[in-house]
Amino acid sequence: MSGTGNTVGTRGLVLNEPLIFGQGSPGRVGYSLPPSDVPEKKAEALIPRRLLRDGIPGLPEVSEVDVIRHYTRISQWNYCVDLGFYPLGSCTMKYNPRINEDMARLPGFAKAHPYQPEELSQGALQLMWELEQYLADVSGLDRVTLQPSAGAHGELTGLMMIRAYHTSRGNPRSKVLIPDSAHGTNPATSALCGYRVVPVKEGPRGVVEAKAVAEVMDEEVAAIMVTNPNTLGLFEENIVDVAKIVHAKGGQVYCDGANLNSVMGISRPGDWGVDVIQINLHKTFSQPHGGGGPGAGPVALRKHLAPFMPFPTVEKKGNRFVLDYQRPKSIGKVRAFAASFGVLVRSYTYIRSMGAAGLRRAAEVAILNANYILSQLKGVYHLPYDRHCMHECVFSDALQARNDIHTLDIAKRLIDYGFHPPTIYFPLIVKGALMIEPTETESKETLDQFIAAMRRIAQEAQENPEMLRLAPHNPRVTRMNETKAAREPKLRWQPT
Repeated sequence: MSGTGNTVGTRGLVLNEPLIFGQGSPGRVGYSLPPSDVPEKKAEALIPRRLLRDGIPGLPEVSEVDVIRHYTRISQWNYCVDLGFYPLGSCTMKYNPRINEDMARLPGFAKAHPYQPEELSQGALQLMWELEQYLADVSGLDRVTLQPSAGAHGELTGLMMIRAYHTSRGNPRSKVLIPDSAHGTNPATSALCGYRVVPVKEGPRGVVEAKAVAEVMDEEVAAIMVTNPNTLGLFEENIVDVAKIVHAKGGQVYCDGANLNSVMGISRPGDWGVDVIQINLHKTFSQPHGGGGPGAGPVALRKHLAPFMPFPTVEKKGNRFVLDYQRPKSIGKVRAFAASFGVLVRSYTYIRSMGAAGLRRAAEVAILNANYILSQLKGVYHLPYDRHCMHECVFSDALQARNDIHTLDIAKRLIDYGFHPPTIYFPLIVKGALMIEPTETESKETLDQFIAAMRRIAQEAQENPEMLRLAPHNPRVTRMNETKAAREPKLRWQPT
């Protein structure tokens, strides 16, 4: 690969592949079905004629081997965590151990119907009940609802419970405090729940100061939503004092738990004064992550919020496990059925495989890996907050910008070196941010390769900046017109 030295990536065997719509021939079939065992009926007898169409123009007619080769080839154009290092900040793209997949595919779990009776679902219900106990222990809180489908969905569920709690006391309140260093979904969640967002600026150390919270805290504040560790990769060292200030005026403390991967087994949010936290199972507890799913965002909470949990909850009565729908103060269901059950099986397996000591060790190594990258790139890239980090470190492009090389150029050039780029331009409070989270699953050898690539790019920014402005040079597609793609998306294929 020209100009990249000893790299992870190489061009290799990359097959061309046209759109599926341009393949096949009339009459080709990619499937065979057994004879129907029920009487046939015309579609018009089942569906109103106005909803029917005679055919789908341009639909490809392809054989099974055509389909398999097409999707296998285009899958090889994609990057995935099984292929290499994903340094995405705040996303915790860790490896998913295959034992998790094996357990999720056990017939008793994989083939369980969500509407089958409780007496036939005791194993599944027991798993959910035990998972709740494990997550409550990790978070230091009293109860857990497993229903939410993802982190932002968990945020919404948690804030809905907080609103229901305040309403039950006579006033839903009108405001939510959100630090600048919190996750970007927090303001949207607050708005969806009818609250006005009050921003809180972080202090010079990159964390929220108790004084800043005290200045804006009053009896109309329903909650503060704080991400800890925050999006700068820093632990909110004043969280206990902040929680006392909020509680003193009747507010609740919501913690975004997307970054729990760096504190599990070491420190418990409940001990900081947190009342509610969502736990991203697809991040911290090892899921096949990316591409929109699967996900799960259980919410842990203190007992005073338990009456407002979504129903049904899983309860243990003697030696039986049951679903409890009789919860008059509940906010109701937040999704169909009980939860993303296959995700729960994987995370349950991960927790049982790791044990308490293993979870703590995972957090310790995640912190070690992030600080190793920080120490090796410090001075090569600008470090806006020069202090030890937690699970992720945040650099900026300030040094490279002197040569008119910016964060996007650095990220694109990393692709030539065989690495997925880190999160860029986030958090917004750091101009030209490069946010890197290695997780605990990456070896020192992998981190050294990544560090070497980042150092080489910094050198190129000085010696050959024009090459970086045109990067990436080696992928099938280089720089796309992202503005045009965003403003003029083509969401449907049109036959020519």
